[in-house]
Amino acid sequence: MRAIVTPIPGVLRIVPEIHGDARGYFMETYHAEKFARLGIDRVFVQDNHSRSGKGVLRGLHFQKRHPQAKLVRVLSGSAFDVAVDLRPDSPAFGKWYGQVLNASSPEFLYIPEGFAHGFLALEEDTELLYQCSDVYDPADEGGLAWNDPDVGIEWPAETPVLSKKDRAFPTLRDIFGNTSSRFFDPVT
Repeated sequence: MRAIVTPIPGVLRIVPEIHGDARGYFMETYHAEKFARLGIDRVFVQDNHSRSGKGVLRGLHFQKRHPQAKLVRVLSGSAFDVAVDLRPDSPAFGKWYGQVLNASSPEFLYIPEGFAHGFLALEEDTELLYQCSDVYDPADEGGLAWNDPDVGIEWPAETPVLSKKDRAFPTLRDIFGNTSSRFFDPVT
């Protein structure tokens, strides 16, 4: 198992070791000691399993007072998975990272606490499993507009299918105000 750093500090691509032959394959999807050696020392306390049709966009979600680190992987189909940095003291505040995850080439995305998370299903019957470091609390949920022009996520779909709730989320400026103009500058 190895980690690949991304342009956003703390967000990691996790490449598992796959043992395959004519029968199929085997891989470890979580091993606390190996993950700790990669710099991921979180205890995951909740698993979420989501199934979506092609073109469904879920997110961008976050917890306000009890942020969750997430370990995301695709079980079937493929998805464009996105993390947006909401940590005000981060040099990447307001920046996003996206990656296609798919079942045929297993790779995981680790997203630390302090991020909004969302994904777009690229195929029918796309299933995601993501482990969370804290339990979900509906009273603590927040969201970020999927199409916030200041964040500028390049979703691979022009007219995704969203829930009414996800369509109504505020922009980064609405959430944080104009107190920090630096989040509109490029990541250095």
